[in-house]
Amino acid sequence: MTSRKKVQPPGAEKRIRLSDDLIWGVHPVLEALQREPGRVVEVILHREKRSGRIEEIVGMAREKGIKTTFVPSLRLVGDGAGDIRHQGVVARTSQTALLPFDELVQRFAARVRKGERPRLIACDSLQDPHNLGAIIRSALASGAIGVVLTRERSAPLSGTAAKASAGAISHIDICQVTNLVAALKKIKEAGAWVFGAVKEPAAQSLYATDFHLPACIVVGSEGEGIRPLVRRECDILISIPMAGTLDSLNSSVAAAVILFEAMRQNEGAV
Repeated sequence: MTSRKKVQPPGAEKRIRLSDDLIWGVHPVLEALQREPGRVVEVILHREKRSGRIEEIVGMAREKGIKTTFVPSLRLVGDGAGDIRHQGVVARTSQTALLPFDELVQRFAARVRKGERPRLIACDSLQDPHNLGAIIRSALASGAIGVVLTRERSAPLSGTAAKASAGAISHIDICQVTNLVAALKKIKEAGAWVFGAVKEPAAQSLYATDFHLPACIVVGSEGEGIRPLVRRECDILISIPMAGTLDSLNSSVAAAVILFEAMRQNEGAV
């Protein structure tokens, strides 16, 4: 597996706000790649910095399929950031080790072969860490076996998300994918039906939907919803009937309603 190499436009300074999901410096980042590569989701490097250790970091990130971003200038901002020497290397980490996507698909397919009805939830570009954590919590509580996240335009699995998940983040399989459309194709090949949550009158009512089958439920971002290409990969578009004048729910609330309806229909079976 190889990582994608991303380069910032010429002259663009990469400013990164100091947060609990960051580590910096050559030796700390290298150690993280050696000891816990499953927790490293991105490595950001000053493109003019060159050394044997830097090349080792780049090589390890590529080998592990971790996104690497090269920038012309790199600065940490926020309280206390002025005293930090990052040596041109910063890594974003998650609060839990991520499962390789292919392994998640294999586990899903194995359950389908046994006659089970496993469920996954996929988050398309969800950007609020509180919503992400709440969805992970609902996924675990409703019997889903895994969560699929987009690598780009997605909230980090930071301390904020971990806190919102109330500990669930460490007890359910989570993976990140570069191309959600391609990922959904593989999930369908493994035996899943893909349900897309939308806010449209023409969509099928959640309560008229049959979840007695292997399923992957897709929820979109807080403002834009499911992207068009992802939407096309969904087998069935579903909506949650609502009274009054509201036409949509918070992403995490909508995900919970759908997940627990699927659990109810399956009487707790996974």
